[in-house]
Amino acid sequence: MTAIDVLPGFVVAALALAGSPGPATLSLAATGAAFGPRRGLGYMTGIDAGMVVVMAVTASGVTGVLLAIPGVAPVVVIAAALYFVYLAYRIATAPPLAENAGDLREPSLVAGFLLSLVNPKGYAAMAAMFSGFVLVRDRTALDVALKMAVLLAIVVTVNAAWLYAGAALTRFFRDPRSNRIVNVTFAILLLASVAIALMS
Repeated sequence: MTAIDVLPGFVVAALALAGSPGPATLSLAATGAAFGPRRGLGYMTGIDAGMVVVMAVTASGVTGVLLAIPGVAPVVVIAAALYFVYLAYRIATAPPLAENAGDLREPSLVAGFLLSLVNPKGYAAMAAMFSGFVLVRDRTALDVALKMAVLLAIVVTVNAAWLYAGAALTRFFRDPRSNRIVNVTFAILLLASVAIALMS
């Protein structure tokens, strides 16, 4: 089979894995809802950049080697969980857009980058994509490069959609009380998605 034959299946699988609710996508929707899309673009860029690193690390096999070292996996899990709790708190306590969210800084580019690095769903998804498909046979470097290019295009598109979807939702909840409910709901969903990812 050629890359043309395999590519449609690869794209569909990537859309399903990258687009499904998870820590990154839910935090992007929450950021859009809490701060608006313009103030969330830096955070989204950080997530996208972090995913490039996750792709490279996963494709190289470094992830598997590190997690095979005794005692490393629990430390990584605890650090990731604490970081997501912090992000959920930031989202839940963000002021409504009606107040211009001026009293609280939106998640930064660095925060997005770190989220990708500690996101268990990201590693699982990339491992499935890199191990489950071969786009270019007998040319490993080209195969990896093509996968990364396609995956990055999909990740950027999906993340932008989640960010703007969250922002669109906020337009219907300008009331401070309703907006607080939206933000807290997103924060709870974020923590739930992390719990599910860590248990799977």
